[in-house]
Amino acid sequence: MARALFKDWFVDFGPTRAKAEGRAPYLAPHLWDLFPDALDALDDEDKPVGWTTEPLLDHARLISGGTPKTDITAYWNGSIAWASAKDVSQCSDAFLIETERSITPRGLEESSTRLIPKGATVVVARGATTGRYCLFGAEMAMNQTCYALTSLKQRPFWLNCAFGFLVQELVHSAHGSVFDTITTKTVQQAWVTISKQELIFSFEETVTPLFTRIHSNLEESRTLAQTRDLLLPKLMSGEIRLREAEQIAEAVL
Repeated sequence: MARALFKDWFVDFGPTRAKAEGRAPYLAPHLWDLFPDALDALDDEDKPVGWTTEPLLDHARLISGGTPKTDITAYWNGSIAWASAKDVSQCSDAFLIETERSITPRGLEESSTRLIPKGATVVVARGATTGRYCLFGAEMAMNQTCYALTSLKQRPFWLNCAFGFLVQELVHSAHGSVFDTITTKTVQQAWVTISKQELIFSFEETVTPLFTRIHSNLEESRTLAQTRDLLLPKLMSGEIRLREAEQIAEAVL
């Protein structure tokens, strides 16, 4: 729903087209009034009057990752989630909330990886799954096959949606001898359509509850799965009875 809304507002310019054609408003008045009344006839992209294009990195910070040395056991199996290209590419939800591997604080401190904040948009930058992306559902580290984008203006979901409509362009611009590779230069050359700041803020305010609900559902699903995995062997062995299991599950929820 959030991405469909973004497409209508910032890609297809639906409200402005409707205004220009004299059609009835289909948004709340306070939102409708934020859209220009006409498209710019002199603009090659038919953007609304007054809208511009700006570099993506005027609105986002680009962060790279790293990998602690795999032969040093003190770096691994710690408390810090560490995302690989596999984790990102296989994430079927909007948010990545679990990773296959984890690292220790020492592994973080003594390698080139760094903590990426919750809400960052993370994309696979090289390999067979170049261009796959998701949001980090928690603070995590990541490896060097990924890039993270964090909003410079506290608009992570607008940034995520904007990136979603740019990513195929980035992949087509990527290069590599074996697999496509998105480089820093590739991202530096990406541009986004910019409206009034009030409209971008209103979009963020509108879609934040949607993304928050998705994240909450994923966390709840994970908790239920963990509870199931804990209780099922005990039920099968007769260690606890069904009523006891139900009470435990109710306490978790």
